Amino acid sequence: MNLFELTRALVDIESTTGHEKNVGDYLFAYLSALAARHNGKVERMPAEERRDNIFSWWGEPTVTLSTHMDTVPPFFPSREDGEFLWGRGSCDAKGIIAAMIAAAEKLLAAGTRNFGLLFVVGEERNSAGAKAAQQNPRASRFLINGEPTENHLALGSKGALRFEITARGKLAHSAYPELGHSAIHTLLDVLQDIRGIPLPADDLLGPCTLNIGTIDGGRAPNVVADLAEAEIMFRTVGDPTAIRAAVKAAVAGRAEAREVLHTPAVQLNSFAGLPTTIVAFTTDIPTFNGAWGQPYLIGPGSIHVAHTAEERISKKELSDAVEIYARMTTQLLATGGSTA
Repeated sequence: MNLFELTRALVDIESTTGHEKNVGDYLFAYLSALAARHNGKVERMPAEERRDNIFSWWGEPTVTLSTHMDTVPPFFPSREDGEFLWGRGSCDAKGIIAAMIAAAEKLLAAGTRNFGLLFVVGEERNSAGAKAAQQNPRASRFLINGEPTENHLALGSKGALRFEITARGKLAHSAYPELGHSAIHTLLDVLQDIRGIPLPADDLLGPCTLNIGTIDGGRAPNVVADLAEAEIMFRTVGDPTAIRAAVKAAVAGRAEAREVLHTPAVQLNSFAGLPTTIVAFTTDIPTFNGAWGQPYLIGPGSIHVAHTAEERISKKELSDAVEIYARMTTQLLATGGSTA
């Protein structure tokens, strides 16, 4: 199966976060055949019930190429034109999976060994797969992590700090609001104060930002709401202590704030011959926490179309990524590091 066919086959398997089993089964079968042809090994690495990472390797896996199998909703299937492959996950990150497999095939055909492929679950929500892999390292010294960076090597990525905000009220008939208390009104007031929190900036990573991602609450237009909830996420650029304290102060006596995710911002290494960038999104790299080796972050595709109805990946970038991954792996194996 060629690079574009494999990308489309992966895109056409629905694998929104929590539903990665079918794409994992497909990759296990595909990599089992590749391992059989080249004296390699493949295994399922349990992350959560019915959710497995897939790890395949040849020789001693000094270099590991890794990305994630899950996508954000909603699912939509692949299509193709002369320039792009389209569909959910085409750039984030099933095209990257296909490029890494194609790079592995290229390396194996040239007789190169001592590398592995690690495809994980859950990156789009809570890095469940990376957490499991972090607890089960395999002596890899270098991790090439794939995310859409337009084939530029990322020198840094922002962190993430996510809260669930819950406000509680008292039910009443909306004609007599004085007999109740609106949880929605309270939540709106709290969110307004959170929006006013001063946010830091970093010379390399840029400004910290806030997104109010979801709001839910109430029962009917004629009922004073007794419950309202929101999910918010800060894209952090450093120590989140001050932000945590400010959120706690904003909700004090009015609502509850539960921290559900923290992934720290990271600064990363350069690699000779590759153009560089800085990205505002978060990856699995901090969750791996060095357990799979010194990390590099690079992949084909634009993050600006990831998570959108226009998700697509350039065929040229996808093909170029195969060469980039193969070259990085070869150089890391030969020199024990970049020559930057």
